[in-house]
Amino acid sequence: MSTVAGRDTRPSTEPKPKPERAERAPARPRRSGRRFRDNLTGWGFVAPAMLIVLGLSIFPAIWAFFLSLQKWDGFSEPEQVGLENYASMIGNDELQAAVVHTVVYTLLFVPASLGLGLFLAVALNRRIRFIGVYRTAIFVPFVASAAATGILTTYLFNPQFGLLNTVFRFLGLPAQGWLEDQGQAMVVITIMSLWGQAAFTTVIYLAALQDIPAELLEAARIDGANAWQSFWRITFPQLGPVTVFVAIWQFIQAIQLFDLVYTTTRGGPLGATQTIVFYLWDAAFKQLQFGYGSAVAYGLFVVTLIATIGVVLYSRRSNVEAF
Repeated sequence: MSTVAGRDTRPSTEPKPKPERAERAPARPRRSGRRFRDNLTGWGFVAPAMLIVLGLSIFPAIWAFFLSLQKWDGFSEPEQVGLENYASMIGNDELQAAVVHTVVYTLLFVPASLGLGLFLAVALNRRIRFIGVYRTAIFVPFVASAAATGILTTYLFNPQFGLLNTVFRFLGLPAQGWLEDQGQAMVVITIMSLWGQAAFTTVIYLAALQDIPAELLEAARIDGANAWQSFWRITFPQLGPVTVFVAIWQFIQAIQLFDLVYTTTRGGPLGATQTIVFYLWDAAFKQLQFGYGSAVAYGLFVVTLIATIGVVLYSRRSNVEAF
């Protein structure tokens, strides 16, 4: 046995331990294919509705813009007139009268809609018997069609055989002109619009009232606040974002008033209830001025957009964000 410096140099017969292999991290499952299939399935469900939206809203809007730059009666060859249709809107007395009527209606309808909706919501936000019946009765007019509302309006406010004038005659009071009176027709339209649209503001306010923490109202009651003080100091400030949202929504609905006017007065008497949208419809579909009617529609769109952006910016600066 040979040794080198006292160390055994013979080859070892014992098997050498194999180096341990580094443990591989568990392979992550490939999810790209699954995500693609999920996305494809989602788009499959969304695509039909998206095509309907594109076909019935976005495409007609783009086509109407190009139509507003033309003079076309629907039959002859379109004539390119540039901004002539927009220029003719400026000095049109009939359009200016329609704008005034729409502004008057908006000033009557929007504040009354907010006030009435808030009042009804507070009244219905209680635990009383048959509360579900009361809430349903308030909401029923909202789902009624414009034709039904128009028929009811004619039945109530007809100067000759309307229900209200019949009651007035029975009480010995003078009958009113209502829908045939230039000074009363727009007020009647506003009243019937409130009958149909106040349910929307009521439902929105009612949902917001039920989201207010009960601890706030309980703390105010403990501090000695009465019901009126609790409402104005606690409840009403909490409804700020909802009020902004409802005001914008009702403003948009007000300046687009058409169906109720069409089913009752047709813009009369003597144009006293002719709104912007009714004037647009008359110009486009009765006088066959499709280019001019499209220009009026885009003018209304711009005004609506500017007013909405203004209200949203003001609400954000006032720390009352609804969007």
